[in-house]
Amino acid sequence: WTEAGAGSSIFPQVFASPLLCPQFCISKMAFVKKEHPLKSVVKGFTTGGTMVILSYPLEFAKTQLQLQSKASPEFASMPDVFKKTVSKHGVTGLYKGASVRVFGAGAQQMFRWGAYTNISNFFRDDKGKISVVGNTLSGLGAGVVEAVCAVTPVETVKTRVNDDMRRGTGNYSGSGDAIVKILKSEGPMGLYRGALPTILKQACNQAIRMPLQLQCFTLISFGDESKKKNPLYNGVAGAMAGVGSVFLTQPQDCVKSRMQGEAAKELYSGTLDCAKQMFQKEGVSAFFAGSLPRSIQMAANVGLTFAIYPVIGTLLDKIWA
Repeated sequence: WTEAGAGSSIFPQVFASPLLCPQFCISKMAFVKKEHPLKSVVKGFTTGGTMVILSYPLEFAKTQLQLQSKASPEFASMPDVFKKTVSKHGVTGLYKGASVRVFGAGAQQMFRWGAYTNISNFFRDDKGKISVVGNTLSGLGAGVVEAVCAVTPVETVKTRVNDDMRRGTGNYSGSGDAIVKILKSEGPMGLYRGALPTILKQACNQAIRMPLQLQCFTLISFGDESKKKNPLYNGVAGAMAGVGSVFLTQPQDCVKSRMQGEAAKELYSGTLDCAKQMFQKEGVSAFFAGSLPRSIQMAANVGLTFAIYPVIGTLLDKIWA
């Protein structure tokens, strides 16, 4: 084995990929280390907030395409979503529900990296190295934690605000108003509608992305250790990992969006009933609605995360020893 990093990693040579022998290979994320808890919070919130501001219109388009019925769609494509939304609500319409996502993305990154760091410590040896299986299990655990602590309530608010605008019902003036009204009418559990598919999606996402980012970096860097802190290589590898995870988790994401819609309580008795109705009424394609914008969104989100997170860490290390 030879060392080669991805800003985040110590990798085997490309010709000795962990994909070929996962039980023996080891890797190490360079920016996952013990540090002051507050520093992790700052890094997480800064990374998540920046990511959302740059990529939210793609998430908005993805959600609109998933909420509409395939039998009578309102939008023909992602560009059609942009065109009709801007025409009716202006450019700001593309950022409907974004405020809660900016805060939520920061919390999501904080819980993700905090959980990943702590869980992966159980699998690391004395030199800080971790097996591919350990890396996958750490990612899976991080996905569950972020889904429960941040993603589900944030996605519920975002989806219901977006659905309210799509339907023209005018129930919410914004994310804050939606949170207050949901809590008042449905209690805290109203923010956890669609929790099961969200947990399944996030767990699969991180279980796939963490080790896949390492593999993608290995391929594009050809084991060059000098590139391990290069944000471009980290970002490209992260984008590849993001796209790769989309098609394995798209069905869960589509069911999640339906379960978090405004009329979900009246339409579905639960997650399985929602999936059953989608299949019976709209076919398999209903589970892959919004795949294109989500692929672009995930490429941007995951790429930015892996590119920005270590850079912010390096800057913080200079001013915060």
